[in-house]
Amino acid sequence: MSHSSEPVMAEPAESVPPAGAAQPGRGWFGAVLATIQWLFGLLSMIVLLAVAATIPLVQLLSLGYLLEVSGRVARTGRLRDGFIGIHNAARVGTLLLGTGLFLLPIFFVREMWLTARLIDPASEVTRGWRIGLLVVSVLLLTHILWAWLRGGRFRDFAWPAPLKFWRQLRSGGLFTDARDATWNFVSSLRLPHYLWLGLRGFVGALLWLVLPVTLLAVATRLPEPAAVLIGLCGGLLLATVLLYLPLLQAHFAAENRFGAMFELGTIRQLYRRAPLACWFALLITLAFALPLYLLKIELLPREAAWLPSLVFVVFIFPARLLTGWALGRARHHLQPRHFIFRWSARLAALPVVAVYTLIVFLTQYLSWYGAYSLYEQHAFLVPVPFLGL
Repeated sequence: MSHSSEPVMAEPAESVPPAGAAQPGRGWFGAVLATIQWLFGLLSMIVLLAVAATIPLVQLLSLGYLLEVSGRVARTGRLRDGFIGIHNAARVGTLLLGTGLFLLPIFFVREMWLTARLIDPASEVTRGWRIGLLVVSVLLLTHILWAWLRGGRFRDFAWPAPLKFWRQLRSGGLFTDARDATWNFVSSLRLPHYLWLGLRGFVGALLWLVLPVTLLAVATRLPEPAAVLIGLCGGLLLATVLLYLPLLQAHFAAENRFGAMFELGTIRQLYRRAPLACWFALLITLAFALPLYLLKIELLPREAAWLPSLVFVVFIFPARLLTGWALGRARHHLQPRHFIFRWSARLAALPVVAVYTLIVFLTQYLSWYGAYSLYEQHAFLVPVPFLGL
C-alpha cells in the first residue's frame, strides 16, 4: 500500500454521546443536552452542506467535506470519526437561527409601518410605527450583536446578560477579544483544506468519467449502427469505472494525494481484503445516488436549488461513511479473504453497476438538459447539477 507524501491534517473526532451516558459533573440531564446539541449540529451540518452545494465554486467545499468524511473513516476504521465538525456546525446553526428569530419582530414592525404609510403617510399612527421601528431595530440589533460577541449560543440569545455587557464596555477589549475569537473559530472550520480537497477530488473523478460519459452522450447523436456500438462501449467503460471510483475517491481522501485517485492496483488489492464490505458500499453509493435524478426532470427555480441538494446530502452522506468504512476494513486486514467471498462480491457487483449505468443512460431522455445531464454525476462530482448553475 502506498503512503501519503503530504501530511494528513488530524482533527479530533466527534461522536454522539451514548443515550443516557452522563458527563462528569453534569449527570443524565447534561448528557441529554449534549445529545440534543450534537443532533442539532448534525442537522445544521446537513443544511449547511446543502446550501453550500448550490453556490458555484463554494460547492467544492461540500464535496471536500464529504470526501474528508470517507477519508477519515478509512484511516481510522471507525464510523463515528466521519462526523466531522458537528459542534462547529451547531454553533453556526445557533447563530443563524437565533439571528433569524430576533429579526422577525423588526420585519413585522417594518411591514406595519409601510402599511400605515400607504394608508395615511402623515398620521400619528404612521409616525408611531416609524418610531417603534427605530426603537425595536436598535434594541434587537444590539442584542443580536451582543449575542454574537458572546459566542452565539442559544443561551446568549435567550438572555442578554446586561450586567456583563456593562462590565465589558467599561473594561474595554470587547471587540478585540471578539475579533480574535472569530478568527480562531473561522480557522477551525478548515475551509481552505476542504476546498482544495474538493477541487482535486472533482478533477480526479471527472478524469475517470469524462470518456465513458462522452461516449454515451455522443451515441445519442449518431445514426443507429454507430450509436449502438459507441453507446455500448461507453456503457461498458462507465460500468467498469463505477466498480472502482467510490473506493478510489475514498483512497485519495485518506492518503491526501492526487495520485492516489489513479492507483487502481492498490484498490484491487484492498478490495480482495474486504470484498463484501466493498460491495455493500458500492451498492449503497449507487442506490442512494438515484433519487436525485428524479428531481432533474423539471428545471427548478434558483431559489429552490438547495432542495435537491438537501436530498443529495441526506442520501450520499451515509454512502460516504460506508465507503470509508469498507476501505478502512480493507486497510486493516492484512490477508485477502477467501476466494468464494471475493468472487461472490465481484459477480454481485456486476448487476449493480449495470442497472445504474442503464438508469443513468435513460435519464438523458427525462432530464431538462438532455444529453448534457450525463455529465452531472452527482454521486462523484459536485452535489447538484453544475451545468445549471
